[in-house]
Amino acid sequence: MKNLKITALLAVLACSPFYANVFPAEGTPVVRTIKADITWKSESIDVGNIPQGKPKLIRFEFTNTSKKPIVIENVAPSCGCTTADYTKTPILPGKKGFVEASFNAAAAGPFMKTVNVTTSESKTPKTLSFKGTVTA
Repeated sequence: MKNLKITALLAVLACSPFYANVFPAEGTPVVRTIKADITWKSESIDVGNIPQGKPKLIRFEFTNTSKKPIVIENVAPSCGCTTADYTKTPILPGKKGFVEASFNAAAAGPFMKTVNVTTSESKTPKTLSFKGTVTA
């Protein structure tokens, strides 16, 4: 009986006008969109068929769409078969930069690889991907 009273009390409190101000006013967006500081030309590239044993260079290009310089802080390929290079200097507003991945196609067959990019403006890495098929 005591549990029933407590449950009933909690149900009444949950529906009370006390919580009326929790939700945003009408016309106020619940989700605010955040403008990206970097606009990528492509975030995913299909390289098609590539020969086995010959490294393939994949270039991801971007534009700094923010109002301040952006620095690429880290580029992390998903595996040891991929190395990365990138723009090392600050990318000024409106200017372009790049991230390159060099994939060493050692084994025949389809593949999909990723490269995570962290910038000075976003500590959450951006995942870029490329895929294709290695032919013997």
